[in-house]
Amino acid sequence: MKKLIAVAGIIFLFSCAPDKSKNAEEFPSQPAKSAVEEVISDPTKGLGAVKNVTLKIPLEKDRVDRGLAIYEMKCSACHKLTDQRVVGPGWKDVTKKRKPEWIMNMITNVDVMLEKDPEAQKLLELCLMRMPNQNMSIGDARDVLEFMRQNDGEK
Repeated sequence: MKKLIAVAGIIFLFSCAPDKSKNAEEFPSQPAKSAVEEVISDPTKGLGAVKNVTLKIPLEKDRVDRGLAIYEMKCSACHKLTDQRVVGPGWKDVTKKRKPEWIMNMITNVDVMLEKDPEAQKLLELCLMRMPNQNMSIGDARDVLEFMRQNDGEK
């Protein structure tokens, strides 16, 4: 009698287990690619969540002011507003050399950019110091971009 109850218990446990999908057996699932590992259609935009940026003319004064405050708090120790390299490269004419998406992805997704983006890797070789992740939001990065545009003479 004890064996019968044990066998019935085992059968009950296996019958309650979720069925394995037949599709999973036929087509093994592959891990989903994160947004930063996607193949980029335009490598000049960098790797990250920022795919398209719409720039307005004239500059957005509120964004410029917030970008300046962020620059002074988080960026000025390593980046000068001229072309002088300190720890990191100078910011002069950066908005003329790089697309806005690349700049914002470098600010918000620096670790992946330094690992996988060829242009970011060239900067790392030049400066010999990894840019720290400042945990900036996309909104903060957009404000810094607007400040960079003003620094480069846009009105």
